[in-house]
Amino acid sequence: MHRGTPAMIGLVLSSVATLAAADASTYPPTAALEQVRLAISRAPASHPRLLADAAAFAALRQRLATEPLQRALADALLRQAEALTTVPPVTYTKQGRRLLSQSRTAVKRIVLLATAYRLSGEALHLARGRQEMLAAAAFPDWNPAHFLDVGEMTFALAIGYDWLYDGLDAEARQTIRDAIVKKGVILPETTQHKAWVNASNNWGQVCHGGLVAGALAVLEDEPELAATTVHRALQNVPRAMAAFAPNGSYPEGPGYWSYGTTYNVLLIAALESVLGTDFGLSLAPGFSQTGEYLPLATGPSGQTFNYADGGAGRGVEPALFWLARRFARPDWLLQDNALLTSHSARLSAKDAAGGGDRFLPLLLLWLDHTSADAPVRMPLHWSSGGHVPISLHRSSWTDPQAVFVGLKGGSPKAPHGQMDTGSFVLDADGARWALDLGAEDYFGIESRGMKLWSSEPGSDRWTIFRQSNRGHNTLVIDGQSQQVGGNGTIVRFSTAPAWPHSVVDLSSLYAGQAKAVLRGVALLPSGRVLIRDHLAGLVAGSNVRWGMITGGTPTLGDGPILDLAKGTGRLRLEARLPVAPRWQTYETAKPPNEWDSRNPGTVMVGFTAVAPASGVLDLAVLCTPGSRLETAVPDDAELTKAPLEWSPEAAER
Repeated sequence: MHRGTPAMIGLVLSSVATLAAADASTYPPTAALEQVRLAISRAPASHPRLLADAAAFAALRQRLATEPLQRALADALLRQAEALTTVPPVTYTKQGRRLLSQSRTAVKRIVLLATAYRLSGEALHLARGRQEMLAAAAFPDWNPAHFLDVGEMTFALAIGYDWLYDGLDAEARQTIRDAIVKKGVILPETTQHKAWVNASNNWGQVCHGGLVAGALAVLEDEPELAATTVHRALQNVPRAMAAFAPNGSYPEGPGYWSYGTTYNVLLIAALESVLGTDFGLSLAPGFSQTGEYLPLATGPSGQTFNYADGGAGRGVEPALFWLARRFARPDWLLQDNALLTSHSARLSAKDAAGGGDRFLPLLLLWLDHTSADAPVRMPLHWSSGGHVPISLHRSSWTDPQAVFVGLKGGSPKAPHGQMDTGSFVLDADGARWALDLGAEDYFGIESRGMKLWSSEPGSDRWTIFRQSNRGHNTLVIDGQSQQVGGNGTIVRFSTAPAWPHSVVDLSSLYAGQAKAVLRGVALLPSGRVLIRDHLAGLVAGSNVRWGMITGGTPTLGDGPILDLAKGTGRLRLEARLPVAPRWQTYETAKPPNEWDSRNPGTVMVGFTAVAPASGVLDLAVLCTPGSRLETAVPDDAELTKAPLEWSPEAAER
């Protein structure tokens, strides 16, 4: 099956002899199938070869004697690998339509065990890795109806097969190799399970990345299949990599950036390690900048600006270390270097069985010790561009009490989109004050037969609290939803030190409710944050709710001031416009519908303003961190009176 005979290989070599080598300096890749075949024919037949060869592992073992941080991580991983000796292997257990948790668990265990074997040479790690792979190989399938499951399982067995190859018996090799081919790599050619092939979201990155790893692991036995699999990826992955343009952002948010970008890095790293080239994939617009995106989108609280379907928490990102090394930007690791030190100490044996931190062992290959004291070159103020734009403003990269505010544009119809256009997050004094509730549990909604993945107007998706604008830090007019087809664009972005700010035009999101809706945020020199809204064309008497979800405890009063407390921290909200609003709290801990997840420890604070006869309404809220409450600052009352267009003249004041 797809085996290359000597005659076939000779014919291929002859046919490409007069062709120029694949041009790896162009994007998108232009390599013809014949050029990929030639690269496959020249690939090393030895194992390991995926991501690292025997020499690289030998060098790694030597470094462990002189690099304390790498040694600490390696020791923690070895302890986890030892703990797996008493854990049963993965089972064919689906959750709803997904086998994904088992695939991810397989990735975690197999990569961990294969790494442990390469570090220690211990037979127990080899035997346990063999057991895990044979268990997965015996599954009836890897659930191709949800192809992410196949992509990840194929990657898991590819790494195990390649890194453990020399210690596996012939029968185990055959069984695992057959599973990689028949239950993974060959499916796009022999079945209908190929809708993901031209995906423009994370599916394209994950599935192509996983299958290419599988194909490269078995290329000496399946050269033609390897060539067609690589060529298919080169033709189609650029659709998903378009997400990085123009400045490295990611429309599906930081959580899915981690998922999609990790597999994109694995794809490129696998191609380069085996074939010596990525055929130009790393030249995709924005890819050389995307290592900046995650630290930029992570506030001083350590939480991300988790728009779209994602949580705010984050851990060490191995792919970020690869990107920082590749593009000579060690400052991208400012947060991850600190996370790694504490994370290695916290790794416990009991965490080994699940799927968390499944790529962490790869960090041993990519860790660069020159990054610890690198000067920060990342900007304080940044706007992403792209079709899901965000703007970020922060007061400092090194002050633990720094202020950070993020503002979101885009559309609910974007990948993993929510009605969070115009929403914001706010960090100050080391705490997250304005927060996003994150993603709703997929399985919980799907198990009810609800259509979670339809973004059409009236879809079940928009009845879910966390998906609707009622569950975000944005505006709600007369209790209505944002328009699904609307789109918020960042119409003004300024880095002027006197008034760094961003403005998003939300008008199309509120079509039929108002003629014009603008929201602006500014990080004032005093360290306070100003949030301004301008609405025009409202029906007289319309109710406009301004809301902010927080984990702080509010103290309500009769005046324009509301204080939030969280531990020893404090944030003051002062409504400057309209005159004397009545602050209220709105329920978020227990949302309105029985299918909504609870959000314990949260509450929305806000107020409702009534549109006057003119239909024009201006709102302004000034947020003052506790550390700035006693600081003498210039009078900035005029800022709330300035037009929301935030004119250049005003910004220069």
